[in-house]
Amino acid sequence: KESAAAKFERQHMHSGSSPSSNSNYCNLMMFLNTFVHESLDDVKAVCSQKKVACKNGQINCYQSNSAMRITDCRQTGSSKYPNCAYKTTRAEKRIIVACEGKPYVSVHFDASV
Repeated sequence: KESAAAKFERQHMHSGSSPSSNSNYCNLMMFLNTFVHESLDDVKAVCSQKKVACKNGQINCYQSNSAMRITDCRQTGSSKYPNCAYKTTRAEKRIIVACEGKPYVSVHFDASV
């Protein structure tokens, strides 16, 4: 069984790459909707930064102290599975992640601000 931290890593981390300027990035990469282009260590460090409330009201979310490079993928309204199409938006934003476990690590991408 995959741990929550390993699932986060698989679903949201795309370290070692810069945000693609290719508008097809999301069509090629998409399984969820936001990819972080920073090191896993930098994202794990967010779990010791600014504590904030999660969107669902939980109290285990943390906001990064600085902006991180992300790619946000949103499905276009007209596309349908299995031929989904996505709008790719590159940005530098602070990320908010939920953290849990021992060691205390990111397990859920909550938002970017």
